[in-house]
Amino acid sequence: MLSEYIKIKIHRTVILPAVLYECETWSLTLREEHNLKVFENRVLRAIFLVGVKEGGSEGVTGDYKKLRNGEIYKLCFTGDIVWVIQ
Repeated sequence: MLSEYIKIKIHRTVILPAVLYECETWSLTLREEHNLKVFENRVLRAIFLVGVKEGGSEGVTGDYKKLRNGEIYKLCFTGDIVWVIQ
């Protein structure tokens, strides 16, 4: 199983360049911006396994809380894909 670090590197070096190919010539509509954000969030959620375990060191329940988009971007040190395009 690959570590999160390796998955983020693959995301930055393989997936993003493929998705953003020739993005300089795009004229994005709001719907296309939304679809790009949804795609990126799905990829990043898959990298970080949907969430982190809740609870402190004394009582880890095994439940997962859903990470918010901002938390995901902080974990992989990136902005959203529309910001990258602009």
